[in-house]
Order: sequence, then C-alpha cells, then structure tokens
Amino acid sequence: MLKAILSRIQQGYRTMRFPAGPPPALSDRFRGLPEIEASACPDDCRACLEACPTGAISRDADLRIGSGSAEAGLRIDLGRCLFCVDCEEACPRGAIAFTKDYRLAVRDRAALSIGQSKRELELARVLDRRLRRLFGRSLKLRVVSAGGCGACEADVNVLNTLAWDLGRFGIQYVASPRHADGLLVTGPVTKNMELALAKTYAAVPEPKIVIAVGSCAISGGPYIGSPEANGGASSLLPVDLFIPGCPPNPLTILDGLLRLTGRIKEKAARA
Repeated sequence: MLKAILSRIQQGYRTMRFPAGPPPALSDRFRGLPEIEASACPDDCRACLEACPTGAISRDADLRIGSGSAEAGLRIDLGRCLFCVDCEEACPRGAIAFTKDYRLAVRDRAALSIGQSKRELELARVLDRRLRRLFGRSLKLRVVSAGGCGACEADVNVLNTLAWDLGRFGIQYVASPRHADGLLVTGPVTKNMELALAKTYAAVPEPKIVIAVGSCAISGGPYIGSPEANGGASSLLPVDLFIPGCPPNPLTILDGLLRLTGRIKEKAARA
C-alpha cells in the first residue's frame, strides 16, 4: 500500500484538463477534418472519387452554399468517410488534405456533408432545455456494440481511464439499459444485432437519446450495401448525436459528448 501511495505521488496529476486546458498532443498519424481546395480541383478530375472505398466523395454540379448561389465541386460525406487518406494520396493536385481538427460531432446527419465552398461545419448543439436539465449534470449511457470491429469500442472505453476520467463530467457507462438515459451505439448494426439493439432501446426509459459513434454506426462504413448489415443506427433508431471517424479519436468523442450536454459553450460552428 505504501509503495502504491508513493508511486501515485511521484506520478502527479495525470488527468487531462479539458475543455479548459490545452488538448493533448495528437499523433502525427491523426486525421481530422478534411479540407478541399477549390482552386486546385479541376472539374474533369475523378481521381479521389475512384479512390474512395465507401463512396464518401461525390461531385455535385449544383452544390448549394450558404449564400444560396450555386457552385460545381466536390463534397465529402464525413458519415461515410473512413479517414483512410486514399483520396488525399490519389489527388494529383493536392486538393484534399486532412487537418488536425478533432471537432467533428454534429446533431444533424446532413451536416456531415461538407463541400469546397468553405462552409461552416455546424458542430453539435446542446440538448434542448428540458433534456439538458435532465442529462446536463448526469448522463448514463448503455454502450451497444452492434457488430463493430472493436476499434470504436476501444476508443469509447479509453474515456473511462485515468487520463480521460469521463465520470468527472457526470457521464458514465452503465450495464443495464433500464439504468440508462440513452444508448451509445458502435458498429454497422448487423442483422444478428438488429433485434438486440431494438430491445435494448425499448428498455431505456423515456426520455432517451441515441449517440452513433464511428462511420459504421452512422452509415455502415465499409459495410455499406451489405445484405448482412442495416447501414448504421439511424436506419433503426432516431439518432441525436453523430460522431464520425474510423475510429473517432477519444478526444472527438469527448468533445461531442460535452457539446451535447452544454459543457462546451463556444459557438457551435467553425469557419
């Protein structure tokens, strides 16, 4: 016991100070919000479209932007994107680049579609007043792995470790859906998990929320179109928060959860 106490004193405070403090250093391999340079992307080039394994990239000849004007160009669906950088490597002009911006969570599925018009990505808004009053200080989530590969599940579990300490924000994972305020779903929702997910959702008392973590839970990921998968949680359940990534970094997940519960009060949009 004495050795354990001495070791703890020597280690000092290890929990990340977030969101007040600076975020932890991200790996050189981290891939965040992609950016498209319109001037470097010719209309007749399809290299990135052909390279994308999930069809996350499309070319829209009439891409409507915030001002209401039209613009031909590319669009990336972050809900389908695997952040594999195949598009970045295939582009002969360097028009697509993945940044280090980890803030990706949104409330609306349509908001995950971004173009080359420099539109704002509408980050997750806080829950409405009634739900925030209920869940803002204490949010219990039942995690459901609906056919995931284990990557998203691992990063979800990381938030319970000493360095992240999700519980300090009043957010906890619970074993029973009857003790939960909502579900956190990973995986594409395979046919074998369809009934289990439906029963788990039904067991959560009202009011309740659903959070989809990872490209599989949002759209089906690499299993899009598979007869053995449903194409994500939103194909069966109403989803309140979408957190893209394959898998999303724990910082991306934490940022989304804190925005949803009102712990991050900055403007919920990015230029």
